[in-house]
Amino acid sequence: MQVTETLTNGLKRGFTVTVSGADLQERRDKRLTELTKTMRIPGFRPGKVPLNLVRKRFGEAVDAEVIQESVNEATDRVLSERNLRPAVSPKVEVTQRGSGSDLEFKVEMEVLPDIVIPDLTVLTLARLKAPVTEQEVQEALEGFAKQRATAEHLDEVRPVAEGEVITVDFAGSIGGEAFEGGTATDVDIEIGAAGFIPGFVEQIAGIAPREHRTISVTFPENYQATHLAGKAAEFAVTAKALKRKRVPDLNEAFAEELGFESLADVKKFFRERLEGVRAGASRMKLKRALLDQLAEQAKFPVPESLVEAEFSEIWRQVEAERQAGRSDADDAGKDEATLRSEYRAIADRRVRLGLLVAEIGRLNKIEISESEVRRAMMAELQRYPGQEKQIMDFYQKNPRALDRLRGPIFEDKVIDYVVERAQVTETEVTFAELMEDVDGQGA
Repeated sequence: MQVTETLTNGLKRGFTVTVSGADLQERRDKRLTELTKTMRIPGFRPGKVPLNLVRKRFGEAVDAEVIQESVNEATDRVLSERNLRPAVSPKVEVTQRGSGSDLEFKVEMEVLPDIVIPDLTVLTLARLKAPVTEQEVQEALEGFAKQRATAEHLDEVRPVAEGEVITVDFAGSIGGEAFEGGTATDVDIEIGAAGFIPGFVEQIAGIAPREHRTISVTFPENYQATHLAGKAAEFAVTAKALKRKRVPDLNEAFAEELGFESLADVKKFFRERLEGVRAGASRMKLKRALLDQLAEQAKFPVPESLVEAEFSEIWRQVEAERQAGRSDADDAGKDEATLRSEYRAIADRRVRLGLLVAEIGRLNKIEISESEVRRAMMAELQRYPGQEKQIMDFYQKNPRALDRLRGPIFEDKVIDYVVERAQVTETEVTFAELMEDVDGQGA
């Protein structure tokens, strides 16, 4: 095998590789000879099929197989001997192949950069803590109880008050014509609550049983039923019954109804749930601060192909959000060139951090166990009740989908490794301070 380097430009490498025709012929003959030992053709005993007949029938297929194997092996050898790690699969182009002649092909690639791992012990991080108070547990429990409130019928004929419930029938029309979904009976409406078309609840406030009203509303421009969006409508409303919401008492009977042994166990459950939310927010902020510091240390070139792939995915999402009318408020007023430049910088940062995190994990032999992948898969299955088999089949047939499960696990394990070596102090904050900007974008 002869190798000539044809390109060295930053992280780009190119080679011309030549495999001798003699080596190729030796491979072909060996493969054809193997076939004669196993092939069954009428008129010939097993293992006695003439080589010429095998070559005539399967020569082209064997030739293609040998060429592919030779290209793969030669490419792997080029990478191994030069200690190159491709950023993506190398691009291979066969420029010469023919019976009896040498095989020549070009291979081009971008390689991963040499990455120097920063001193992790000098990183300084603050882990934010927002302790859960008894009052917050009580408020969470009371809010949950309100969600389980029931409406009790009142034998009264009087105007419905704020916070009370009125049972109504209504029939809607647009331009005098009834429309699908505009008519309903025995609908309970809580005065002061959201959930109806803007203006609907407000206009029936104070209505009394047996009273009739006609109200006018306009469907929102972004209404889910697009054939109604932005249209003006009238509703003929008839009030039928008055009800009062009854919130269950927070006692042992309430705990038993929920399946707990005691009210103390219910409070413990809500405390742990609140603590879990805060622990997640705290870790998210710690991780974000860590990645910011690592980004400052990541001063190495990055493969253009990886940045372009990441940018393409980001830009696809940006355009999808734009078409759905959900563009980022920060993008308002910016021209496309500016937006592309900003999002390309984000793509560059993500790739740079991804390479650094991957290198920290590789050098420190951080691995993902099959049990960790299975737990991630089970968590994914729980997100789609009733579709478990389809989701499982999808992962079994798509190795790349499994890689998407492994990625976050690997990243979290590397983050944990770095945090253990960094200088971390704990800072107590309020819940509001902890949750501030918690939904902001990470790396």
